[in-house]
Amino acid sequence: MTARDREVVSSRVIDAPRERVFRAFTDPGVLAEWWGPAGFTNEFHEFELRPHGVWRFTMHGPDGSEHRMMKQFIEIVEAERIVLRHIDPTHAFRMTMTFSQAPGDRTELTWRIRFDSMDEFERVANLVRDANEQNFDRLEAVLASANHQDDT
Repeated sequence: MTARDREVVSSRVIDAPRERVFRAFTDPGVLAEWWGPAGFTNEFHEFELRPHGVWRFTMHGPDGSEHRMMKQFIEIVEAERIVLRHIDPTHAFRMTMTFSQAPGDRTELTWRIRFDSMDEFERVANLVRDANEQNFDRLEAVLASANHQDDT
């Protein structure tokens, strides 16, 4: 088994320039608007966008559930890549987001989520794929919003 066997890859071309898509992730106010599956909201407690910085937040599910999250930023390359580590004993993974120039001043956004264990990958891979698509939908909606045409 290789590391790629435990990896979920999701990609979408977003109709926005690469710098705007990158800023939608690095601005915690904007990020809180779209992060997570459909119907979820976010409460950020800590957002240190730097290598070894911590991102702690609570995702509130539409059913009233609360999901406390902690991630650590590993690498940040302006408008190109963000790598983070999800720190949780039940969901351990490394996530790499790449922002590539696409034709027409659009951005190809690719998420690679590599799980620590094959058991966890097999248990949640399909849920993660669906959730990633919902994340992309929410990101596109925020970027298309008149409220974020100039400030992201």
